[in-house]
Amino acid sequence: MSTVYSENLNQAFQQVRQAAGQLALVSAGQKREALTAMAAALMAQKDDILEANTLDLEASREMAVSDLILDWLKLTPERLQGAVDILSRLAALGYLTTPLQAASVAQSGIIAAHRTVPLGVVALIYEAFPEIGAIAAALNLYTGNGLILRGGNEASQTNQMIVQALRTALAKTGLPESSLVLLSPGLGETLQEVVSASHAVDLVIPYGRPSLIQQVMRQATVPVLKTVMGNCYLYWGGSGSLETTLWMISESHRGEPDPINSIEKVLIPEEHSTSTLTRLWNRLWERGYELRGDPSLVQDFPDLLAAEPEDWSQPYLTKTIAFQRVADLKTAIAIMNRYSSGHADCLVTNTYQESQQFASGIRSQTVYINQSPRFSRNPDQASEIALGVAVPGMQPGGLIGLETLTQPQRLMQGNLKR
Repeated sequence: MSTVYSENLNQAFQQVRQAAGQLALVSAGQKREALTAMAAALMAQKDDILEANTLDLEASREMAVSDLILDWLKLTPERLQGAVDILSRLAALGYLTTPLQAASVAQSGIIAAHRTVPLGVVALIYEAFPEIGAIAAALNLYTGNGLILRGGNEASQTNQMIVQALRTALAKTGLPESSLVLLSPGLGETLQEVVSASHAVDLVIPYGRPSLIQQVMRQATVPVLKTVMGNCYLYWGGSGSLETTLWMISESHRGEPDPINSIEKVLIPEEHSTSTLTRLWNRLWERGYELRGDPSLVQDFPDLLAAEPEDWSQPYLTKTIAFQRVADLKTAIAIMNRYSSGHADCLVTNTYQESQQFASGIRSQTVYINQSPRFSRNPDQASEIALGVAVPGMQPGGLIGLETLTQPQRLMQGNLKR
């Protein structure tokens, strides 16, 4: 597979658009066959993919790439197997894009019907996370979309090996390999060309650090699905269990290297005693967390690092947690609604009244009460397989999965005998 460079970008747009039109007509059986072949191709090329990833890691270390990106970049056999498992599970699912379904018949004889159809062409702009490209390819094939991948420099060799395997599988099963195109990451202008190509791209999904998301949002004229990671809040109510709080925090960070729903900010009321707070912090320190606090907490607990004012609205994306004292649950809800990422906020409580007040007041996409918010890309229910999480904007928020990549279509049909 040859990488598509900027001078061929318009040609690439045309090829993907044409291929997307062909995918829309492909049967469910053909898609399942292709997904199975793609999973097999990744396993057949496993050693080559992992070797390419080793080379990417070595080059990135020499270029002093941050530890965070190195963690995201490192493709272990387990992570690659996880992507393969997702492709296999999608191959076993039913057909999402539904046939026409009659909704109503008016007295005039007009039939109103509806179905779901593909978006058309999706562009994924991502850094590190090489397996994300494979999962995005599978989700978009399943839903009938063409896909343009634009990965980062740090994963260039790994991305090429993965996409080469996937395109070979598409060709072997008779599907257009041009429905999946990988752009060169070495040309900075390509990013702006892609996110402003409203004639060629129907949806852009940026995936990575906040700086990447913000860059895409600034430059895009195409609808953008704003992804989010981290900066999830937890209110540890006065009646809430220390053990539950510790478990929820620890579990939420087990989603690494995808810290999507990691709890990074904890709000605490005055009634928690000094000894209770110290017990929690000691156990978190033992597990390798860096802990920060607001000025009042740092004054009372000098071992805490001082949280900066901007910390409350920004994700750490590391094992770092900031604590803040608040007057009550009402204050905590106001802080969360203003500063959190807005996709997964949490409560620990032992009272029904608190749980109801929290659930009715918080504006997050998902609310967790005494339950870990840990994100899984491959959950128990295969239909909820997701790339990540988005917050509402020009597109709906929530899990970025199969439904996100389709749109409803309504058909109004009158009497054919005229």
